[in-house]
Amino acid sequence: MAAQMSDAHRRFLQVLMSHGIMEGSEARKLHRRCCEIHKVYYAHDKLDDFITTINIQLQPLFMQIRKGMSESDGRAHYALVNLAETEITKMASDYAENELELFRKTMDLIILSENGFACSTDILNLADQLKTKKMKKKEAEQVLKIFVEDNWLSERNGEYTLHTRCIMEMEQYILSTYQDTARKCNLCHSLVIQSQVCESCGIAMHLSCVGKYSKAQTEPRCPYCNYSWPREIPDMSRIESQSSSKRDSRKELHS
Repeated sequence: MAAQMSDAHRRFLQVLMSHGIMEGSEARKLHRRCCEIHKVYYAHDKLDDFITTINIQLQPLFMQIRKGMSESDGRAHYALVNLAETEITKMASDYAENELELFRKTMDLIILSENGFACSTDILNLADQLKTKKMKKKEAEQVLKIFVEDNWLSERNGEYTLHTRCIMEMEQYILSTYQDTARKCNLCHSLVIQSQVCESCGIAMHLSCVGKYSKAQTEPRCPYCNYSWPREIPDMSRIESQSSSKRDSRKELHS
């Protein structure tokens, strides 16, 4: 018999709704706090079961709390996803038509690129080519900033990629729209934007998945065809350390 929805579940859902997306460590802290406040049973390894109970109640509303992974550091994230609406129409109530067109064109650049990034110059050059309504570059810069603040895009040193939230919400849309380009990671089977690709068989893997898979191997090989993996193996401990430093810096700025 499925567990009943409690006030602890409702509080967890309300907080996640206000954030849109939440890192795994923060979700675990929230899980514990909700259970403590409402004096319900808590077990540190039962977060996914706790979320399953919420998802059962969300089914008639075509909503779901989904677990995904950050491509930048491999960390788990949880996001509330609307299953009733499709792809970019989810954004239609929040953005103007030309802003949505700019987002679509930015997504084209990112997914069709070799490294999963689009430089700001290439994106801004699209501003006066929009069919709905042209933008000035200053306007486009502001729109890109909003997309980053709303967790649809991520920016790093003037280059943009899809945010974890965007990948989690739009995975099926991206896979169907970019059938000849979009790939799934050979290890975790989720959509991969930033990847390393086998030179022999062409399979793709997230950088974090490559790092984890190759950790125990002295001579890394492709998990599919066993071909030697000549690419540089990502140092996940260094990447995670850098990500933690960035998060700490953002917390200090907001405190």
